[in-house]
Amino acid sequence: MLQGKNIMVGISGGIAVYKACTLVSRLVQAGAHVKVVMTGNAAKFVSPLTFQALSRNPVYTDTFDEKDPAKIAHIDLADWAELIILAPATADVLGKLANGMADDMLSTTLLAAQAPVYIAPAMNVHMYEHPAVIRNMKTLQEMGLHFIEPGAGYLACGYVGRGRLEEPEQIIETIIRHQQEAGLLAGKHVLVSAGPTREAVDPVRFFSNRSSGKMGFALAEAAANMGAAVTLVAGPVQLEAVHPNIKRIDVLTAAEMYEAMHAQFAGQDIVIKAAAVADYRPKQTFTEKMKKTPGDLVIEFERTRDILKSLGEVKTTQFLVGFAAETSSPLEYGKDKLVRKHLDAIVVNNVAQEGAGFAGDTNIVTYINKTMQEEHLPLAAKQTIAAELLKRIIRDIKGETK
Repeated sequence: MLQGKNIMVGISGGIAVYKACTLVSRLVQAGAHVKVVMTGNAAKFVSPLTFQALSRNPVYTDTFDEKDPAKIAHIDLADWAELIILAPATADVLGKLANGMADDMLSTTLLAAQAPVYIAPAMNVHMYEHPAVIRNMKTLQEMGLHFIEPGAGYLACGYVGRGRLEEPEQIIETIIRHQQEAGLLAGKHVLVSAGPTREAVDPVRFFSNRSSGKMGFALAEAAANMGAAVTLVAGPVQLEAVHPNIKRIDVLTAAEMYEAMHAQFAGQDIVIKAAAVADYRPKQTFTEKMKKTPGDLVIEFERTRDILKSLGEVKTTQFLVGFAAETSSPLEYGKDKLVRKHLDAIVVNNVAQEGAGFAGDTNIVTYINKTMQEEHLPLAAKQTIAAELLKRIIRDIKGETK
């Protein structure tokens, strides 16, 4: 993936600059053509001469140091780059890029560049969690830039926490994987539902469930990263979908999710119902708050419409995927649901299992397609699980074997 590729490495000022030496070296060893741009503060940690020796190319540090009179250096470099890596990316360079500032060689080149940009932040844990830094990172994600999250551990400032620059090998591995996946769903339309629903009793009380929506949002992000145009129908969750390829539709009740999913169903290539929709709702609701009365309270419930089953009954060319969150005999119930609801695949997990429950950042699932082929995906981050599930869906659509 990197052989012969023109890669610009942008280096800003932090103690993690020393890791950028290994990053540049590994990129060159992989066959990439590497040019380095450093801020003035970065050059205080490691000499530009070091990166010149490692990259075998001149190092850019000054906007006004025009090495070739026939070219404008930062424009020429921006046009040359096929891929850009910012490592380490400090809070300062994130702020400049998010707000369109250009006061040095690195920031002017970045504003002129059209290549994909991968950002590997590195800073103190409290800086990384500052609202301004979080806002800037969100802005950059919305602009289509890709983040390689920092690791957690002992930091140079003495703190222990998140903010340590990811290891160079992992940065390269992440970029290669992302580049390989980037076009897998190009031109495809994907519909995803996520989160819980709420069924009101009165203006202040409702019935719901423990779903956080994280798995559904991870699937939407992964599909968008693979090039799909994604529609995300989301129940009431505290999550944001920042990818520009995602169109979000917010709903509250099971009835609203039913209508939204059916309204968006036509023209979709892949439909994944990851939402935990209420199976029942109160038969009677009240416009005023119910007052406490002596004795017990009995609330009668009625069934909601089955969204997944109804989609299975009307699907034509859509590849329809359901989720089965169970606490006992998950595979047995999952396979039954797969057949009964006319699905093309189902994702089964035991939410009672540690690491696979609601609201967590990890999951453990089994993917089952309509030929009853089972594939177990072990404990991993939901983003990783999402990407792996989509790869299997793509494989099954193409009719390829495992």
